[in-house]
Amino acid sequence: MAQFLRILSAGLAMSAAALLPAAAASGNLVGAGGAARGTVTVTPAPHGVILRVEATGLSPGWHGMHFHEKGACSDDKFASAGAHVHAATPVTHGFLNANANDAGDLPNIHAGRDGTATAEFYSTLVSMTGEGGRPALLDADGAALVIHANPDDYSTQPIGGAGDRVACGVIR
Repeated sequence: MAQFLRILSAGLAMSAAALLPAAAASGNLVGAGGAARGTVTVTPAPHGVILRVEATGLSPGWHGMHFHEKGACSDDKFASAGAHVHAATPVTHGFLNANANDAGDLPNIHAGRDGTATAEFYSTLVSMTGEGGRPALLDADGAALVIHANPDDYSTQPIGGAGDRVACGVIR
């Protein structure tokens, strides 16, 4: 009977764990020279993720944002973050492009006169660990969130005319 109760208890614990939401991943945004620029949090959600961004030190106005394929922000231009997260090649960018397949695409974020921006977005284009066949942010080499100097026009190739990378955060 004791053996049965241990097995039943273990089974119930595993079932309960399966019902709990997966843990959120987060990171610190940095600018050139490693200057602190805020935080990023990604939370798993049904059919995608919820992204929360709190950024500082941006120029006032709109800025493009994208999930990038590598969890690295090691150089001042953030080239170490690689290209946008994607599942197919060639990668076609843009929410306004009927042939788009760029899973790293995100809406623009707006910084106020003081250079701060806070926003939440829901993306169905990626997942935390590959759920639903969507690209995984937490794969072997991780991912990064990159904020660009200019707004994304949602159609120009390859990055929507968003310009230089001005902030980067490794998602862990």
